[in-house]
Amino acid sequence: MKVIPDPNQPTLIDRSLAAVWHPCTQMKHHESFPLIPIAKGKGAWLYDEQGNALLDCISSWWTNLFGHSNPRINQAIHAQLEKIEHVMLAGFTHQPVVELSEKLSALTNHHLGHVFYASDGASAVEIALKMSHHYWQHNNKPNKKKFVCLENGYHGETLGALAVTDVAIFREAYGSLLQNVFTAPSPDARKATNGMSAEEVANDAAQKLKELFAKEHENIAAIIVEPLVQCAGQMAMHSPQYLRLVRDLCDQYEVHMIADEIAVGCGRSGRFFACEHAGIWPDFLTLSKGISGGYLPLSLCMTTDEIYQAFYQDQTRHGFLHSHSYTGNPLACAAALACLEIFESENVLEKNKIRSQELAAAFEWAKTDSRVEHWRQQGMILAFDIKSSCLKNPNTFPREMFSQSLSEGILIRPIANTIYVMPPYILSTEETQAMGQSVKKALDKVLA
Repeated sequence: MKVIPDPNQPTLIDRSLAAVWHPCTQMKHHESFPLIPIAKGKGAWLYDEQGNALLDCISSWWTNLFGHSNPRINQAIHAQLEKIEHVMLAGFTHQPVVELSEKLSALTNHHLGHVFYASDGASAVEIALKMSHHYWQHNNKPNKKKFVCLENGYHGETLGALAVTDVAIFREAYGSLLQNVFTAPSPDARKATNGMSAEEVANDAAQKLKELFAKEHENIAAIIVEPLVQCAGQMAMHSPQYLRLVRDLCDQYEVHMIADEIAVGCGRSGRFFACEHAGIWPDFLTLSKGISGGYLPLSLCMTTDEIYQAFYQDQTRHGFLHSHSYTGNPLACAAALACLEIFESENVLEKNKIRSQELAAAFEWAKTDSRVEHWRQQGMILAFDIKSSCLKNPNTFPREMFSQSLSEGILIRPIANTIYVMPPYILSTEETQAMGQSVKKALDKVLA
């Protein structure tokens, strides 16, 4: 049923612009690109106040795995709400956080465990960085306090996470606040020239990293990587070979490996953890976004027993000095447990193999489109770049494409000249095909 707005009352858009500072947004742009007021969501669809439907092709910023208002997740949260909504995790525990931690450790074949919880991805990265730094202090190597990040990597926007983020716009704004870090070349397969393979690009990047480690390893605590896909870095994808080489170098030079799986974990890559494609485990692994199915803020950092034991001492100051008021929130943990149950009972990872093939088929047109280059896919993430020669204004292309996609009934959010989709794991074959065609129609209109 469509809502008829009262012309004498401010709209929800007006009220939002007057009261809310929206994230990652130049608010002045909303003078020409209006906000979209969402009234409800069901399955893979979002509905605005007028009842218009939008297919959520990016899982509401990569968080939603099993659809909006999923009955099983709804029921799990409601059941937990009747028991306890929150209790501090300092000095207390509860069944959802214990059960979730056990299940996550089991998913790593117990290579990782002792899960430390927070709320957002950047906070989980902060935890991993602090744990690594503090570990080396405990092991009488206080000089090992610098970090290595990858070119075009993104790990969040708190100060520690931002320090290991190599995105120019953030460094220009906040660089004077940040710790100095080493930036290593990205293994981005788009760098391939003269017939190079993705593996050769990975080998070259790893060789550069080896040179850095050989020179600076006594000062380096950890390297942080986004396994297989640097998502905010225009969906740059790399060979699993790079992860294997990084793992070997970290072992050789006594450097921790932090795998930021906040965006690529929880099945996005085709495995539950992206690191599984390389057959390796890091020293720290962070998750967020999809772990609660896109329902509630939840993030976590898993680590090895060796690192946990380094903090297991008599004095409080030798413990891990970090806390969040909502650490291990029971409602968020209940949502995450419901997601893990869906993965298991519905054989999601196997079914996603078929879904990823359908996704590729829906965007087959882009492989031969003369305006497109670097078509790529990793599991349930598909991306391609629009050639710069085809763009009238590279600065406005993402907003124009976003706006035109809304007219076609889909939600996408390009990153610079990269168009990507990362949909929930519940699209029908027909919805997937329609998504591919709608993206093409929107692109045709923007580039006309």
